[in-house]
Amino acid sequence: MSNKGFIFDLDGVIVDTAKYHFLAWKKLANQLGFEFTKEENELFKGVSRKRCLEILLDIGKIEASQEQFDIWMVEKNVDYLHYIENMDESEILPDVPKVLQFLKDNNIPIALGSASKNARPILEKVKLLHYFDAIVDGNNVTKAKPDPEVFLLAAKQLGVDAKDCVVFEDAVAGIEAANAANMISIGIGERNILNEADYIFSDFTEMENDFIQELLNR
Repeated sequence: MSNKGFIFDLDGVIVDTAKYHFLAWKKLANQLGFEFTKEENELFKGVSRKRCLEILLDIGKIEASQEQFDIWMVEKNVDYLHYIENMDESEILPDVPKVLQFLKDNNIPIALGSASKNARPILEKVKLLHYFDAIVDGNNVTKAKPDPEVFLLAAKQLGVDAKDCVVFEDAVAGIEAANAANMISIGIGERNILNEADYIFSDFTEMENDFIQELLNR
């Protein structure tokens, strides 16, 4: 069997932490005197915290000094960490463990490739950390997706060629990053949004082991 590597994004692929990010941003927006909607939150998918705050302040038409900006960044993260404090296995998205176990049973190396700086504690809380051979997160990368840095770094840590890697992503920027890295991109989510992906599934319940086996046999 060829040496393949599988790379998973975290938010929206393994667990749904997007709702907690939304609550934390919404809290900050309300504190600053304006509303922040679920629709506006779509702009934040797969985007760094710094960029998210820039967009948020733009929406609220708020100017901030660098010092104030940094304070709000920290504040948002503290709120977010407070929300995820109580996460457990019930937060894992459907059939994710089934796919991870299938890869493990076939001795396929697995990496996490996420912009989140809290990836490791989250994986610990939902008890999935042991599946991952490498973790590349917001603490290791300097360029945000759609730059392929996070995935190329993950491939390197797995010791697998980029072209032999398969990436699971729920955000357009993530799919673009996987494609830029010359990897097989699998979108998890809505077909009309993730149409640049090589394959698209609404979630892992639609993904049979045969499909994964087929990817391994390539």
